[in-house]
Amino acid sequence: MSSDPLVLAIDNGTQSVRALLFDTRGNLVAKGKQEIQPYFSEHPGWAEQHPEYFWKNLGTACSRLWASTDVTPDRIAGVTVTTQRGTVINLDKHGNPLRPAIIWLDQRHARVDGPIKGPWGWLFKVARLEDTIKRFREKTQANWIAQNQPEIWRKTRHFVLLSGYLNYRLTGQLRDSIGSQVGYLPFSYKRHRWENKRDFKWKAMPVKKSMLPELVSPGATLGHLTPEAASHLGVRKGLPVIAAASDKACEILGSGGLTPETACMSYGTTATINTTNKRYVEPIRLMPPYPSALPGRYSTEVMIYRGFWMVSWFKREFGLREQKIADERGIAPEELFDELVKDVPAGSMGLMLQPYWSPGVRQPGPEAKGSIIGFGDVHTRSHIYRAILEGLAYALREGKEKIEKRSGTKITRLRVAGGGSQSDAAMQLTADVFGLPAERPHTYETSGLGAAIDAAVGLGLHPDFETAVAAMTRVGDVFQPDPDASALYERLYSEVYLRMYPQLQPLYQKIRDITGYPE
Repeated sequence: MSSDPLVLAIDNGTQSVRALLFDTRGNLVAKGKQEIQPYFSEHPGWAEQHPEYFWKNLGTACSRLWASTDVTPDRIAGVTVTTQRGTVINLDKHGNPLRPAIIWLDQRHARVDGPIKGPWGWLFKVARLEDTIKRFREKTQANWIAQNQPEIWRKTRHFVLLSGYLNYRLTGQLRDSIGSQVGYLPFSYKRHRWENKRDFKWKAMPVKKSMLPELVSPGATLGHLTPEAASHLGVRKGLPVIAAASDKACEILGSGGLTPETACMSYGTTATINTTNKRYVEPIRLMPPYPSALPGRYSTEVMIYRGFWMVSWFKREFGLREQKIADERGIAPEELFDELVKDVPAGSMGLMLQPYWSPGVRQPGPEAKGSIIGFGDVHTRSHIYRAILEGLAYALREGKEKIEKRSGTKITRLRVAGGGSQSDAAMQLTADVFGLPAERPHTYETSGLGAAIDAAVGLGLHPDFETAVAAMTRVGDVFQPDPDASALYERLYSEVYLRMYPQLQPLYQKIRDITGYPE
C-alpha cells in the first residue's frame, strides 16, 4: 500500500457528518458517514441542536471511517473542517455551550424597536434601506437571544459559528477561517475581517469584538490537535488543523471553480449557483459575495433557500410508494424517482413551478411563496416531481444571468455537485434548461475535497492552489443539452417563468397581509 500522506477532512453538513480521507491526487481513499438529526424544534419555526451532539457524531463518523479501511492513522498529515453555514453557538468563559446552537434553518425573528440611532439611521432612511436593515436585525440570532434569554447573553463570552466551535474543540484555540464566516455577524464581506468599530453592524447587534474568534485565511494553520481531540478522531495528537471554509465555498473549490467563467451549482439542502471572482461583486444589490475557499477571493452566489429540500419534501409527502418498492427490491429509492422524471416529457406538459417554498430577503422578497401553475387532468405525481426539478433549474438559471450581468463575465462552464447531482435525470434536465453541458465532478464529496485542497496547500503537499486544484479535481460525467428540449425550455423560461414572480408578487403580499404568513 502507498505511504503517501493523506488529509482527514471533516464535513459537518445539515443532514450528516462525514469523515473523509483524501490523497494528494484528490482520490477519496476512505469514508465514514454518520447521519444526524438536523435540528429539534421546541416551538414552531425554531431549529436548534446541541453543540455536543455535533462533536459526538464527528467522533462516530471517524470511528466508522477507521472501521471501513485498513489505512493506518499514521499516514494523516493534517486535519481540516468544513461545516454548514450560519449556525451560531454561545460559549461561556470556559468555552462550554450555554444553550443549543441556533441552526441556519431557524425562522424566529428578533424584535426591532425603531431605527438604528445616530447617523446610520438617518443614512438608511435617505437611501430607503430601512426595511432591509430591519430584516437584518430581525434575523440576527444574537438579538433574539439578548432579548429573550438575557441571562444566557450576559454569560456569553464567545459567540461563534459551528466551524469555530469545532475548531475550538479540536485545537483548544478560538480561531476560525475567514472562509467560514457566513451569517449574521459583524463581518466585512468586502475586506474579509471583522468590521471596523464605526460600522453599523456593531450598533445593530449586541456582539462585541472580544466575543469573536481570531480569523485566519483558508490554508493557514488554526492550531494543533489536543490529546483529547486526537483520541476522539482516532489519530495522533499534535497534528496541524488547517483552515478550510464553509461547505458551499469548499464545494466550489472541490469542483474546480477558480474563475468567474465557471459556475458551480450545488444541488443540496440549499440550492446555489456560484462563481469565484477576484472582485467584490454583489449578485443582487446589497447581497454580498461570501468568502471563497480560495484566499482573498469572493464567492458570488445566488441561493434558493429550500433547494433540494423540496425533493426530500416531495419524497416524504408523495413518494411512499417508491420508498416501499425500493425497500422490497433492495435498491436506492432515487433510482425509482429518476424513473418518474424520465416518464414525463420536458416541460412537464405545461406544469410550471416557482420554488420559493421559503421567502427570500430581496429577490425574492420576504413575501414570496411557492407556486405551481398549469394543472390539468393529465398531470400526476410524476409531473409534479419533474416540475420541482425544472423550477429549481429555472431559478438557478435566473441566478446565472444575474451573476453574468453584475460581473460582466459570461459563464461558459457548468459544474454541478451536491446530493441532487447524483441523479442523471436532474443532470440532463439541468443541461437542457441552461443550454450548456452539465459537468459532474469526479467525486460526490466535493465539499470535503475542497477542504482537503485547502489543507494540502497549507501542509505544503502542493505548492499553491492552482497546482492543487489541477491535481486533485477533474470532471466525471458530462451531460450534453438536447437541442429540442433546450428550445422548449428557452421559451418556457423566458415567456413564462420570468413573468411568474412579478405577476404573483402582489398576490403573495396580499396573502401575507391577510394571514400573517410568512412573518
